[in-house]
Amino acid sequence: MPRSVPRAPDVRFSVDPADIPAEKVARRMHLTIVQFDACKVRLFTRGFPRPDPDTGMYCLEAVDRWRLQRHPALFPELMPRAAAATGADPEKNLGVMAREAY
Repeated sequence: MPRSVPRAPDVRFSVDPADIPAEKVARRMHLTIVQFDACKVRLFTRGFPRPDPDTGMYCLEAVDRWRLQRHPALFPELMPRAAAATGADPEKNLGVMAREAY
């Protein structure tokens, strides 16, 4: 019995998307698309990344970075240098913490 030649798959390897549609952005924000559409204008006024004008897709990295920048105390490495330098003073300086340790 002759063996048939295996057919190559249509997709040879997976590619992680960099630009995603609004439905996936909504899911990333743990919202339905209806909820996302209802609040996206407010998000845009807070600096949420806008979709590409030609494709309508959102940059996944920009969305993730925006989400993390909402918490500058937790992710200071994502803040611009000037903003990080003008942040609130720490509650205790290193000298106080060292004295308390002894």
